[in-house]
Amino acid sequence: NEPRLPHRRMLLSICAVIFLDFLAFGILIPLITPLVRQFSSQAVVVGLTFAAFAVGQFFVSPLLGALSDRYGRRSILLISSLGGMLASYLLGFANSIGLILVSRCFDGLTGGNLLAGQAYMADITPPEHRAKVFGSIGAAISLGFIFGPALGGGLSLIDLRLPAFVAGTLYLITAILIWRGLPESLPPSRRRKEPVRWTELNPFTKIFQALQRRSLRFLLLVAFLLNFAENGVRSTLQVLTAERFGFAIEQNAILFSYLGLMGVLIQGFAIRPLTKRIPERTLTIAGLGLMVVGYSSIALAPSVGFLYGSLTLSAVGFGLTAPTLLSSVSKGADAQEQGFIIGANQSIDSLTLILSPALAGLLFDRLGTGAPYWTGAVLLSVAMLTLLNQRRFVKFDR
Repeated sequence: NEPRLPHRRMLLSICAVIFLDFLAFGILIPLITPLVRQFSSQAVVVGLTFAAFAVGQFFVSPLLGALSDRYGRRSILLISSLGGMLASYLLGFANSIGLILVSRCFDGLTGGNLLAGQAYMADITPPEHRAKVFGSIGAAISLGFIFGPALGGGLSLIDLRLPAFVAGTLYLITAILIWRGLPESLPPSRRRKEPVRWTELNPFTKIFQALQRRSLRFLLLVAFLLNFAENGVRSTLQVLTAERFGFAIEQNAILFSYLGLMGVLIQGFAIRPLTKRIPERTLTIAGLGLMVVGYSSIALAPSVGFLYGSLTLSAVGFGLTAPTLLSSVSKGADAQEQGFIIGANQSIDSLTLILSPALAGLLFDRLGTGAPYWTGAVLLSVAMLTLLNQRRFVKFDR
């Protein structure tokens, strides 16, 4: 017998899992850059460390998405949480750049909680309400980013490696919660019947297949540009604040917690009433515009106050863009393909995480602290123009 719980309880349960997952992930944010800089001071090496996580995610996302369509979301969530636990403990023991890279890559290889969580939400939510519930996922992620970096920063004052061990324990708690209290969202009658074929698991093939759908093609291009810009900005932000404003680890922890708070306010509270009154397409374009202004302002920021104001604009923009864009992408697939489509979208995100942090770090080292932010503003301007010029192909508000 399949467990049957009210939609609200299922919603709260998966949001709790996502929150704990990103709380653990957030704890590691203040740790990774100073840990890497014990061995190398170059921004490009920090970027490569972020890229190592993405390499794992890129190659495994199609597999995790296909397996979740075939065997359900719960098993993927459980595997991912246990993988995060092992990767975090390995990071805590790492004594070289090589081991740090291995731990981050392994975390990426097992990092399917967001993919499976988004597919879980799509399983239990009608298409017309998905922007709202994806906003709830965004709020859970942002809550993790409020408390995670602050907790990681505080723990690092005791010992730089302590956050990694606390994060590993949180992943273990998440796995127990999934095992004991999370029902499956995809009943056997709605699962994919044919076996998963290895030829389907090439991430480039999955992306190509998704791009063959005209209604998705331009949305996925916008998703690529959005994530490429955002991942480059985030991967160099701690280096920028350290070099331009002399931020220490605890000040960066406060900064990332503030960004998490902004995410909660926008995606947790504002996005629901906004989607009732304003079309998703309009919200996506408006969010991209705010991010363009925010990134350009970060590049020029002469003071800490100006920096916070600029980051506020970009955070509000991202909070409007991310859930509405993901909602539109998910509407391009039926119930048996949610894992496939969201997996393809995750592969695109992971591809940007491979390329963007290393490029952003290189631009930072060679052209100056503002270069990654100017680059991000240009890319998001292209994304805005793409949506404005291809309206007849983009199936918003379907």
